[in-house]
Amino acid sequence: MSYGLFAYLYDELMKDAPYSQWVELLQHKAQQYGVAGNKVLDLACGTGEISLRLAKAGYHVTGVDLSEEMLSVAYAKADQEGLQIPFYQQDMAHLDGGEEFQFITIFCDSLNYLRTAEEVWSTFEGVHRQLEEGGLFMFDVHSPFKMEQIFQYSTFARDDEDISYIWNCFPGDEPLSVEHELSFFVLDEATGKYDRFDETHFQRTYPVEMYKNMLDEAGFELLELVYDLDEDKGYDPEAERIAFIAKKK
Repeated sequence: MSYGLFAYLYDELMKDAPYSQWVELLQHKAQQYGVAGNKVLDLACGTGEISLRLAKAGYHVTGVDLSEEMLSVAYAKADQEGLQIPFYQQDMAHLDGGEEFQFITIFCDSLNYLRTAEEVWSTFEGVHRQLEEGGLFMFDVHSPFKMEQIFQYSTFARDDEDISYIWNCFPGDEPLSVEHELSFFVLDEATGKYDRFDETHFQRTYPVEMYKNMLDEAGFELLELVYDLDEDKGYDPEAERIAFIAKKK
């Protein structure tokens, strides 16, 4: 999918996202499971926020995203920070690269943008090819609870001076899927007027057992689940985000 204008608004809208928690999760699990090395493939890297943080923490990071607009923002930010991060435009469901990594991540519920279980499976298969033996694969997804109890038929809004939006959520055609309809109102400083832009996004998740089965079939050992990015939380049926920590067999 292409994010269009959304790519350029993304950082402002996501400024409160738990980027540091995702980085800390990788660091903690690397230490916990004794995985050495510092090569990370950041899939669905978006505007590069996690890639930049990992690079500053001493990791050798490669970023991959489907959106040319998102990567354009990521390149500009890395250049401004003086960081040499290679970014590539690829569909994570069709990875094409021979390099191997000790860590591969898909954070910020990006896996939920894949439309079919076949695409999820293809992504896992590609990750397995590019992960070193014993390497860690980490990703997080929206929980079924969030899809059914929080998103469906909900409306979210923000009213700021420079950027405002109305975000409506509707059930998708597939089980545990949601259609997001977003209308943005962005201030044009030259005219003092607001321009309206509309975007539609689709997300879909699956039961935890289905993710577990696909990981096993793709050649991974599931090490643990982390609920709401809280490593001390334990199982929570009303968790909104579930992170999977897996190891290549």
